[in-house]
Amino acid sequence: MKDSAKIPEVSLLKFLKHSTNILKNPLPFHHNNFKEKGDTFRLNIGFRKSVIFSRDAGLVEYVLQKNQKNFVKSEIQTKDLVKYVGKGLLTSEGEHWKKQRKLIQPAFHKKQLANLLDSIKQAILLEYEKITVNKELDIFPVFNDLAFQTVVKSLFSSAANQNEINRLQYITEETQKMLVKELRQPYLGWWFKASGKIDSYLKLTAEARSILSKIVQERRNSKEGYDDLLDMLLDAKYDDGNYMDEEQLIDEILILFTAGHETTSNALSFTTQLLAFNPKWQEKIYEEISALKKQDLDLMSYVGKCEIIQQVIEESMRLYPPAYFIDRVNLEEDKFEGKYFEPGSNLLFSLYEVHRHPDLWEHPDEFKPERFAEGGRKYSSQYFPFGAGPRKCIGNNFAMFEMIIAIAELISRYKIEPKTSEIEIQPLITLKPKNAFLKFLSR
Repeated sequence: MKDSAKIPEVSLLKFLKHSTNILKNPLPFHHNNFKEKGDTFRLNIGFRKSVIFSRDAGLVEYVLQKNQKNFVKSEIQTKDLVKYVGKGLLTSEGEHWKKQRKLIQPAFHKKQLANLLDSIKQAILLEYEKITVNKELDIFPVFNDLAFQTVVKSLFSSAANQNEINRLQYITEETQKMLVKELRQPYLGWWFKASGKIDSYLKLTAEARSILSKIVQERRNSKEGYDDLLDMLLDAKYDDGNYMDEEQLIDEILILFTAGHETTSNALSFTTQLLAFNPKWQEKIYEEISALKKQDLDLMSYVGKCEIIQQVIEESMRLYPPAYFIDRVNLEEDKFEGKYFEPGSNLLFSLYEVHRHPDLWEHPDEFKPERFAEGGRKYSSQYFPFGAGPRKCIGNNFAMFEMIIAIAELISRYKIEPKTSEIEIQPLITLKPKNAFLKFLSR
């Protein structure tokens, strides 16, 4: 029908045959299908139920940018995730999303973020006190705490006490683990509901909302200004002059926790491992920051001049994109280069595959930060670490500033050695590191 036959298919039988391995790590299965079927294929996952997988960078750009009005996020984000984090920027669609994006965007402008950089740096330095030299250390928990603390300090300054912060972090991480189980084991959905498992996690979410409500009320009653993200969100007005109501504000804060800490901790862990395996790049960074420290620069100017660190981080996110899949559903029928997509097609783009596509990148599996030496502008149509188009991650500048400071402070203090033979991955909702063991030596 209408050229739809041009999309090669992978049978339900093949899917079921490999289901155990897919549950552990779906990437090898998808990679083999891409090699066998081409850059776009249809995977049958049930009776009259399928997902279209693609690593076609042109199709990604078409869906996210050129014809983005015809594509919405799938129910994974607009329904499954909503029950844990509410309807914020990440999970909303249509007019509600546009209204929220317009309201919140100014809080993430570079000029506003400059006010937060000192708080970000202090949060980072505090977490680095956990690093013990000359001992094997799994770096991911350090970066996981670091990224969460950074979001908290940027949002609340000192409004939340440590017990509340720890509890919020625990709830955020546990609900994400539960969502992974729901998505990877949909056939157990009835059991998750009947056993009360989902209800128990919804109670955790309610507890997080209660903690946040208390923090918001205390800030509203306070006469002090902190110039943090919470102040900006509380002061933001819609076009009609109204402020965000408390429920919506808490939805947005929960989204910032969820989207703002896990992807960053993943990226920092992979970047640090790549530096451990490539010591010459550690020394290039050390030379750069040593030269910059001799200049009388404010923190924003300093971050802007850390060009080698930015190249390293960009290359790390090419090889190990934290948001390694992007999903969309088309509202009306669509065509792209002869391929027909019936209305309601589930499209899943593998950024992991796009970023390693042999037709798009020279030596795609090698760590070569120099390819981003000129800001990476020539790769804009094939490189999507923060997505693309109107729904590009609102916190991309925040994340990059945080990661640049984190790597600069780390390399200024330590030399890093690997304690494993390779970098291992754990593809969950985001692409997480596994067994990220390193050894730190004082400089």
